[in-house]
Amino acid sequence: MPDIVTAAMLVIGDEILSGRTKDRNIGYLADMMTAIGIDLKEVRIVPDEEDAIVSALNEIRTRYTYVFTTGGIGPTHDDITADAVAKAFGVPCEYDAKAYALLEESYARRGMEFTEARKRMARMPRGAEHIDNPVSVAPGFRIGNVHVMAGVPSIFQAMLDNVVPTLKTGTRMLSATVHCPVGEGTIGGPLAEIQHRHPDTIIGSYPKYGEGKFWTELVVRARNPQALEAARAEVEAMVAGLNPTA
Repeated sequence: MPDIVTAAMLVIGDEILSGRTKDRNIGYLADMMTAIGIDLKEVRIVPDEEDAIVSALNEIRTRYTYVFTTGGIGPTHDDITADAVAKAFGVPCEYDAKAYALLEESYARRGMEFTEARKRMARMPRGAEHIDNPVSVAPGFRIGNVHVMAGVPSIFQAMLDNVVPTLKTGTRMLSATVHCPVGEGTIGGPLAEIQHRHPDTIIGSYPKYGEGKFWTELVVRARNPQALEAARAEVEAMVAGLNPTA
């Protein structure tokens, strides 16, 4: 049996929901998880509201192998992710001595005041472990199966690079793409029959439009290469038998 490892992502921030900030982290995480054999099963976006964060986190962290959060660990009053994660785990949120020292030294080296706002970035749930931040020093953290990281894409990506080697990975999902010259309405029935005959695969249908006509990209996915090839061959045979002008 294939080893299946799952993940969810919790994107935190009013600025995402309002459209002021365009998320760039979901796609990056999805690409990374696919590459290492982890199935990203769900993404949620919640506002900077403690109850919303706690509720979503407590639901998804019991459902999936890993949870990754982005956003809300900066220095301002609405950066409440650390408090919310601590509440979800039922532990205090407090200054972490190592994080405090890292930040204090960093600001001193740059001749900048280590203000109360900046000190907020050293707060973590009790018992959390650091996720190193090679870009701007302030660490993320890991508690249980939850990895809490920054929302700034360059920092999120750097933190994720440090997280990936610590993760258990599963059997990678393989994929094959078949070009179909007609729209979904023509192939919906036959494609459903092929999917029914190949339950160990996932067959996706993605409508496209170009040069004044509709066409479809068919993607077959499976963890077993033999299952993938059998389904792909049937899909290709179905497409070959179509009349593109129909």
